[in-house]
Amino acid sequence: MTRIFLTHNRAALRHYYGDRAFQLLTALGDVRFHDSDAETTRDDVIRQAHDCDILVSFRVPAIDAKLMQALPNLAAVCRVAVDIRNIDLDCANRLGILVTRATPGFGPSVAEWIIGVMISMARHIDAASAAYRAGREPVPLMGRELRGATLGIIGYGTIGQYLAKLANGFGMNVLVNDPYAVVDSRSGVQVRSLEDLLAQADFVACLAPATAETANLINLSRFHQMQRSAYFINASRAELVNEQDLLQALDEGLIAGCALDVGSAKDQMPSLRLASHPKVLATPHIGGLTPEASEHQAMDSVRQVQALLAGQIPEPSVNAAHASRARDRFGLALPQV
Repeated sequence: MTRIFLTHNRAALRHYYGDRAFQLLTALGDVRFHDSDAETTRDDVIRQAHDCDILVSFRVPAIDAKLMQALPNLAAVCRVAVDIRNIDLDCANRLGILVTRATPGFGPSVAEWIIGVMISMARHIDAASAAYRAGREPVPLMGRELRGATLGIIGYGTIGQYLAKLANGFGMNVLVNDPYAVVDSRSGVQVRSLEDLLAQADFVACLAPATAETANLINLSRFHQMQRSAYFINASRAELVNEQDLLQALDEGLIAGCALDVGSAKDQMPSLRLASHPKVLATPHIGGLTPEASEHQAMDSVRQVQALLAGQIPEPSVNAAHASRARDRFGLALPQV
């Protein structure tokens, strides 16, 4: 029987995998997980998954060289997310371990979060609610409608495209900057340079992927290009934004405020020094935390395990041409390097 180990602890299994996918997975093999409230460590995986054939990987711990080398039967790592930066792909290639990733299933969830924080910031909902909860009477502040406002989207992938449709429904003007995207001229979306987008947008949503090219993409010079009445939103990754520059921009009034669902703290959460700023609306990396989004990616891993057991290369796989151990274990026909 195929041995499958999920690196999720109890909370991660409940929130990010779900009962339906787990039950389907248990029908495919001997399934175990890190049955603890503590965060899973490398040593936990090495000890509990020493004989496993497949790892179904949460974002912690990292699937590094030491871990993979300690699991002699490991033939495949199925990442329950699009982001595979926590996996040492070079080592997986050397060992012949197949790596797969999930398809994006969080577009609506994250896009709706962005709409929510835009409304909250534009109408000062969060600030008024916080004052009431603290026993103070808030000062009524003039807000603004999303209708007629301009939304700038940096990165026009799955989330950006869904967000643009929602924004169009609110009557917003939508500008996009993405050097790799093809924008349908009938979509109502206008392509702009990053400089023009920042200068024109009332709300800037950062949704570009975290790569070497996008590291510190948004820095102090970029905040200077924005309107002082504009709001900045980061729902992508902390690496795209220079956090010290963001603090300076908020303190100096270069922007009106920002909303963060990601940051440099543990588990990709916003750092406390930013999240506690009076001009910041922060949430603990919950943009994609809905049952629908979690189940989409969990079900991808179920389908990938099903494909492996049927002797097929699952989609989307990352390094099929190098997966010699997976070939031998599951009888796969690998593509040529």
